[in-house]
Amino acid sequence: MGLSTLTDPIPSPVKQTTDASYLDFSTGWAQQYLPELYEAEVERYGNRSLSGFLAKVGAEEAMQSDKVVWTEQGRLHISIPDVTLVNTTDIIAFDDVAEAGLIRKHDTLLMYCTSGTGVGKQIKVLVTAIDQDSVAGGTVDTLGVKVAPYTCANMATANSGFANDSIFTVMVYGSEYKKGSTADRHALTPGFLTFDNKPIIMRDMYEINGSDTAQIGWVEVSGEEGQNGYMWYLKAEGDTRSRFNDYLEMSMIEAEKAASGSGAAATVGGTEGLLAAITARGHVSTDTFASTNDAAADAAADLVYFDDILAKLDTQGAIEENMLYLDRSDSLNFDNMLAGVSIGSAGGTAYGLFDNSSDMALNLGFIGFRRGSYDFYKSDWKYLNNKSAHGAFTAGAGNEKLSGVLCPAGTSSVYDETMGRNVKRPFVHVRYRASQTDNRRLKTWVTGSVGGNITSDLDAMTVNYLTERCLVVQAANNFMKFVR
Repeated sequence: MGLSTLTDPIPSPVKQTTDASYLDFSTGWAQQYLPELYEAEVERYGNRSLSGFLAKVGAEEAMQSDKVVWTEQGRLHISIPDVTLVNTTDIIAFDDVAEAGLIRKHDTLLMYCTSGTGVGKQIKVLVTAIDQDSVAGGTVDTLGVKVAPYTCANMATANSGFANDSIFTVMVYGSEYKKGSTADRHALTPGFLTFDNKPIIMRDMYEINGSDTAQIGWVEVSGEEGQNGYMWYLKAEGDTRSRFNDYLEMSMIEAEKAASGSGAAATVGGTEGLLAAITARGHVSTDTFASTNDAAADAAADLVYFDDILAKLDTQGAIEENMLYLDRSDSLNFDNMLAGVSIGSAGGTAYGLFDNSSDMALNLGFIGFRRGSYDFYKSDWKYLNNKSAHGAFTAGAGNEKLSGVLCPAGTSSVYDETMGRNVKRPFVHVRYRASQTDNRRLKTWVTGSVGGNITSDLDAMTVNYLTERCLVVQAANNFMKFVR
């Protein structure tokens, strides 16, 4: 079938090929058929959305105020580091008044030497007097208490002698009184910590002019927000909405409070995101995994280092179940660490069940493991791998590459003023502004003069997006981030 020899082509009433329905756009254009057009968009980057992390570890709840405030328990028992011994008078000196006020007359103390003469040794003493003068920094102050050792005459003769300026960590383990004595001590009020955060307002928009809406081009799509099927110009609106939805989570992860005197403080206040909360109140593990060519040695070294992380968790809430969200490199390092202590290593144990089936697929990845009294569940975090996010950053000299976070699983019990009762919430959750008349979790509205929604003389359709929210990270001392 060739080009039509008629002067004017004859259109066909239906989509079919005839010898008179082809257009010769220019002299010599002899292509027999029009170019093939794929209606379906090619998903070049797969699912492009980066959100989903907060949906796994948190929840969303409404709030009505400009600030959310919560309290966290202080430690129940008393332990004070960096206490200095004045050897000649058996007085231990504290750094500030608050620390000195925690020690009371008749307290029994366990003192562990961390620096100076006698390091690594410990001694148990009785507090015989408080508000004692001590020499600190060349001046006399009253931040000391007098102690009497249980096992020797004085501190100078204990454990071959503790010298002046030896540093101790002091732990209160009880008290002791004579018969018929009075209490002779002040009361201690249990301490607590107060934290707060404020919501930020986020906005975005999509706009198309009225003329472009008249030219409809259909495209088959399967977008991140469920816009499956055929769409025309609103396909771009769907992508804008998808990007804004990702920003809802990305901001809660990356956000920073504007420090006093900072450039941003002059216009906005910022809010505390997950990474900022972990940095300020949690723990940071740097270069957690070894990177040599000896897989067995790396696995052993990595396990030792991971045990150090367990020791850190022991000093905090010791929450049994924890989630690990990791980039590709650290996820594989975890797999290698666990495989390295399995069969083939000295003293290792076999893992997995294999029936030697011909169609068996070997699984070289781990989704969870138990170490000590802790359970860990591992998951890849797309946000750390994607080239449009942290996947674009590299580790190196002077560079800090976020490679994962450790989050405790479970909930905490807090009093909700809005609901008027105690409720259980995840350690990480989002609060958004809402009232009976307006919900600012995710507002969308259309303005302009196109599409039947005539609100102005602007010859365009504008789709507006707005949210007002903040993240609450409770018990951040149980969180950890990994960096390389």
